[in-house]
Amino acid sequence: MKSSEYFTMARGLIPGGVSSPVRAISPYPFYTKEAHGCRISTVDGASLIDCCMAYGPLLLGHAHPEILGAIRSQLDKGWLYGTPIPLEPEYAALVTGDHPGMEMIRFVSSGSEATMAAIRLARGFTGKKEIVKVEGGFHGAHDGVLVKAGSGATTLGIPDSAGILPEVSARTRQVMYNDLEGLEELLSKSDDIAAFILEPVLGNIGPILPDRDYLSGVREITRAHSVLLIFDEVITGYRLGIGGAQVAYRVRPDLTTLGKILGGGLPIGAFGGRREIMELVAPSGPVYNAGTFSGNPLSLSAGMAMIRHLHSNPEIYDRMAEGTRSIAEMIEDGGKGSFIRLGSMFKYFFRASPPRNYREAKECDTAAFRRFWESMTGKGIFLPPSQFETNFLSTAHHSAEIEAIAGAYRSCLS
Repeated sequence: MKSSEYFTMARGLIPGGVSSPVRAISPYPFYTKEAHGCRISTVDGASLIDCCMAYGPLLLGHAHPEILGAIRSQLDKGWLYGTPIPLEPEYAALVTGDHPGMEMIRFVSSGSEATMAAIRLARGFTGKKEIVKVEGGFHGAHDGVLVKAGSGATTLGIPDSAGILPEVSARTRQVMYNDLEGLEELLSKSDDIAAFILEPVLGNIGPILPDRDYLSGVREITRAHSVLLIFDEVITGYRLGIGGAQVAYRVRPDLTTLGKILGGGLPIGAFGGRREIMELVAPSGPVYNAGTFSGNPLSLSAGMAMIRHLHSNPEIYDRMAEGTRSIAEMIEDGGKGSFIRLGSMFKYFFRASPPRNYREAKECDTAAFRRFWESMTGKGIFLPPSQFETNFLSTAHHSAEIEAIAGAYRSCLS
């Protein structure tokens, strides 16, 4: 069958025909047959250079042989036990060693689960009820963080989904990204805020980059008001380098959440932080967290292979950053928008100047992006199908693919 036929079948069985809303491309999404390196092959016979990379996890590309080997080796031993495995503390030691803000870690099954658990832990540790997030920051699909963008630092959260109780969202306050004054104003007016959860680099609508000294300023303000700082590094973790944004920007949060790359392309999440906080997690403490698939042997095996590869080949980060720099230079005179890049993350915004926050990102010409996206797909380049999703390179994108991506950008922006 072709993609259109699969989608017709799916719409009668799956809400909207897809298992995640961003995949609902009009009039229908393409269906992937297989993927290797940086290319996706569709059931319709197309071969596309992939700049989505499953929304970030595939730092080494599709079906990387080292990760594939690790998965196959674990499969021969079984893939779910319901018991601890030796790899669990070994991987925990590796990951905590890479992150200055993590003395202990708990593995879970997704980034959403990690942020949910970190917020619960912050409340359990501080005894406070409210949290603060950034407008437009995405921390998973759970009730406390699915909150519409507000109109200022003191705006109460409004549910962004049916089925969420207003009294739950009311415990979530919002501030604009890159706004230290707004954060200071909010924290100075309330003594019931447990934590500020923050994507250090806005990835879900970006990349939108922090102003100089913004993250260090956030650290100073939260510490001064006895508010825990949670870095949501589900996207930036191991994407910006070993140790993620907290190493790149030299800011140590109280808690960190990870996912995506941590699992080598298999489902995983993790939250970790200071020992005195983490020791409150059950069974050593009263903050409950549990899951049948937490510490899954396949995910840990794939993730360990991924992170060991990164430790053995740290130069790959410079190579990927050179790739996004080359794309930026080759399209420098194309279009009337703005190109933002950070390491292997990049995006072309249909806005004259780079956005500094969610409100400015929302000013982008989304109709122009839609036309651009369709043109890029027609030229064999698969980008995330939204103006508000980051593009990614992998180690599998070589010079030929970089030139093809840049050439398509130039053509489709002219």
